[in-house]
Amino acid sequence: MQRSFKYGSEEITYTLKYSNRKTLGIAVHPDRSTEVNAPEGSSLDKIEEKVRKRAAWILKQQDHFLAFEPRNTERRYIAGESHLYLGRQYQLQIMESDQERVKHTGRYFEVRTQDTKKAKALMEKWYLEKAKIWFGKLAEPLIKRFEKYKVKPSKIEIRKMNYRWGSCSPKGRILLNPELIKAPKACIEYVIVHELCHLVHQDHTKAFFDLQQREFPEWKKWKDKLEQLLA
Repeated sequence: MQRSFKYGSEEITYTLKYSNRKTLGIAVHPDRSTEVNAPEGSSLDKIEEKVRKRAAWILKQQDHFLAFEPRNTERRYIAGESHLYLGRQYQLQIMESDQERVKHTGRYFEVRTQDTKKAKALMEKWYLEKAKIWFGKLAEPLIKRFEKYKVKPSKIEIRKMNYRWGSCSPKGRILLNPELIKAPKACIEYVIVHELCHLVHQDHTKAFFDLQQREFPEWKKWKDKLEQLLA
């Protein structure tokens, strides 16, 4: 049985199953689906009341499995392969040269190198340089906007992370994954706003999602875009 309810600006959907057990159990699976196992004879109202109390935990688990999980398809660093930058695809061109650099021109990435095996390292270095420029540019006005809540990140760092797009430490340090530079600017802004909201509300409470909705009304659209584009 499929059931759902609203929690702040989020909608939580879960599959309800009855079994011969004494307590209610909630499980969030890697595909973000939520399953609730309830004792036989439990009323729907009582079940939903208990699930609502665990709403913040459910959303936190879903975030762990997917919302900030980079799962982009491994791309090859050979001529003709397409690579993303700010949400658009560009074709890779490998050019033999004494230079060791990447040039973004028109519809192409030109990788100039004497050794084609260096193409991946050169591209990653280029992406990191662009991430430093764009993340700072996009974060600045958003940080200013959050000053009205008397919060400010202690530091913003760029760090490769296997399982998250961003994170916020209890001391206010925000980490951003350089892979985000492959997504549209609005997707990057969404992740930054998400982490800034954690400076106000550490956990994924209703107040957290209400704040995120208020400060970035189209967050769901760009969250979905991020997942679709880099999945």
